[in-house]
Amino acid sequence: MAKNKLRRFAENETFPNVFQPLYSDVLGKDYDRKGNWKDFFGNDHPLTLELGCGKGEYTVALAAMYPQRNFMGLDIKGARFWRGAKSAQEQGLTNVAFIRTRIHFVSSLFAPSDSVEEFWITFPDPQPREGKASKRLTSPEFLDRYRKFALPHAIVNLKTDSRELYDYTLEEVVKVQGLEVLSSSTDVDKDFPGDPLLNIRTFYEKIWRKENKKINYLRFRLNPSES
Repeated sequence: MAKNKLRRFAENETFPNVFQPLYSDVLGKDYDRKGNWKDFFGNDHPLTLELGCGKGEYTVALAAMYPQRNFMGLDIKGARFWRGAKSAQEQGLTNVAFIRTRIHFVSSLFAPSDSVEEFWITFPDPQPREGKASKRLTSPEFLDRYRKFALPHAIVNLKTDSRELYDYTLEEVVKVQGLEVLSSSTDVDKDFPGDPLLNIRTFYEKIWRKENKKINYLRFRLNPSES
């Protein structure tokens, strides 16, 4: 296993679609590519971020579905998203990239000029322990980070096996902040059968499904309505 990790880390270094900023590149300052990701993609298409992307299944699948959009997966586990970066290379996808980083540095990586208009948060750590709510990727603290650079009409998609995280996000964040709910479900198989976006299966989703866990989904606007 250790040898595989080392091999994947080394291969990541060779991938043109992988970026690995040092802490010193983002801690308390902006990454030098912030506001200039369009230069990498070679176009000004809208950008979707998958936060905590794991093996990058959603990032790659969405990029294949929507060639007129750009996609980036963010995760601190480079040995995991190696699979997504390699798959993107094998499929010849030029609208996808990965960044090795902790999500709390996200506002150091992107600017409004990067045209981020959608987020996917797929099976994140629900941080169930008492006092850990602020670490949830849908907490008010994290939504405020996203608002620093996302476009005003940006949308957030949460897909999770955790009913606790779903309820927390809907009841204690989305409703409290007056955010518009676009879709919601505590059982996507029942409510959205055959939906191509929700039928993308991540490594972790397959595990939870084997345990007969229901999959929850929440889609909402990042910013409150001005009206």
